[in-house]
Amino acid sequence: MSNASLQDFCNRIVAAGRITAADLATLSGELLPDGLVTRDEADLLIALDRAVAQPNAAFADFLVACVVDLAVWGERPTGYVNAETARWLAASIGAGTGPTATGARIAVEVVREAQSADETLIAFALAANGRTSPDEVPGTLLAA
Repeated sequence: MSNASLQDFCNRIVAAGRITAADLATLSGELLPDGLVTRDEADLLIALDRAVAQPNAAFADFLVACVVDLAVWGERPTGYVNAETARWLAASIGAGTGPTATGARIAVEVVREAQSADETLIAFALAANGRTSPDEVPGTLLAA
């Protein structure tokens, strides 16, 4: 998959203002059949989540699963989120203004899935969790 194809897809979705079930099928079946392979791909989809006016629960689930898989199992050493990966992920999800509800879910699920995560990401996940209502972030780290 080329980043140009994924970028074209994202541009089309942003112009439409929403992600349909057909769009998600194209994304998961044609553009990213093996999930996310690079951080650039993850950054594009994280930005897409932020840019789309009408969130889609199925897209959020897809994005969370793909970013968790990339950050925890696609980066070396597998199962661990080191400081460099934690900084990248927190910056991408936060985008300078704080995470979306999906971004907060990503941070929480990466910390949960990893055998060990750098304190930068743990702190980010806890802070994101505190700014988002439990209804928005299923499986939050902090009990209500």
